[in-house]
Amino acid sequence: MLDHLSIQCADVAASAAFYDAVLSSLGGRRLMDFGEVIGYGVAPKPEFWLGPCVTGEGFREAHIAFGAPDRAAVREFFRIAVETGAEVLHEPRERPEYHAGYYGAFVRDPDGNNVEAVCHVPE
Repeated sequence: MLDHLSIQCADVAASAAFYDAVLSSLGGRRLMDFGEVIGYGVAPKPEFWLGPCVTGEGFREAHIAFGAPDRAAVREFFRIAVETGAEVLHEPRERPEYHAGYYGAFVRDPDGNNVEAVCHVPE
């Protein structure tokens, strides 16, 4: 249903460094740069965008879940995120309370958003 998602960042360069690192573990990469607006995804089209804060006041946390091809990619996402200094919310593990086979890890991005890598297939 979603075509693309865009979030506003207090420091686009810091957020870009974070997403450049962690999305590579999930097969995504930076595909477009329009100054301070950056598009990520799997070629040919960006699906996730970063840009500067230009509207609204204050911060409202978003939850962003990126699909991982397997559990190893979830663990790699988590490892890289922690190396970048991301706050750990939930380490990689199965979450049967969500559904059978749900395996995810959760961290905070530089703006405080809850960012997850999730896989829905068994090991």
